[in-house]
Amino acid sequence: MLEGLLVSDVYLFLAVFARMGSAMMVLPGFGEVTIPARVRLALALTISFVVFPLVVDLIPPMPSNPTGLAVFIGGEILIGIVIGTIARILVSSLQVAGTIIAFNSGLGSAQMFDPTAGQQGAITGAFLATIGVTLLFVTNLHHLLLFALVDSYQLFAPGGVFPVGDFSDLAAQFVARSFRMGLQIAMPVVIVGILIYISMGLMARLMPQIQVFFIALPLQMLVAFTILALTIGAGMLFFLDQFETAIRDFLIVS
Repeated sequence: MLEGLLVSDVYLFLAVFARMGSAMMVLPGFGEVTIPARVRLALALTISFVVFPLVVDLIPPMPSNPTGLAVFIGGEILIGIVIGTIARILVSSLQVAGTIIAFNSGLGSAQMFDPTAGQQGAITGAFLATIGVTLLFVTNLHHLLLFALVDSYQLFAPGGVFPVGDFSDLAAQFVARSFRMGLQIAMPVVIVGILIYISMGLMARLMPQIQVFFIALPLQMLVAFTILALTIGAGMLFFLDQFETAIRDFLIVS
């Protein structure tokens, strides 16, 4: 009897850890590549221990065969990855905004390591993404991510049919939403950049002997950085509001 109870408890905790651990490996701020793997594993185990009493009653009995167990654990891992990826897609809107700003300020070739993407990216994109992730923790919106993971046990019941079609539609909607958010955040710089390019084109037609584009590049960078400095506060507030609205869709009580 003791052995049966022990196996049952291990199975229940493994079921919780499968969803929580996979989400922790992807969530922004928690699953960054710059964080050591042991730290991420310890954090995932700690959160699984905390969440375990809250969701243990929602987990179905252990399947009677290894194939059923593998399918169940695989489904839990996929659900965790999907939720974490959706949050990651929302944060990538800042990378989109930074890339658009870089191309409109003459810094398209200025690259640096982006810790939120784990690869080289536009310097303004890495700057905005780092600020955005920092603000998620400063404003305690990372708690909302954890609440969404707990409530996901009621939205996506463990052991149920994996909603491939719904998740595909959801991913497509969030990708489109991310690009729209990035463009909206970068729009002030885009508008000013278009005006500068129009002015440079007119000057090049009026004075073809002067290297207008070479002379106007420092001015373009100065104006773009000035607009970015004036609008970055509003852009970050817009990002935080959109992020909170999107994550609240996964909460039972919004």
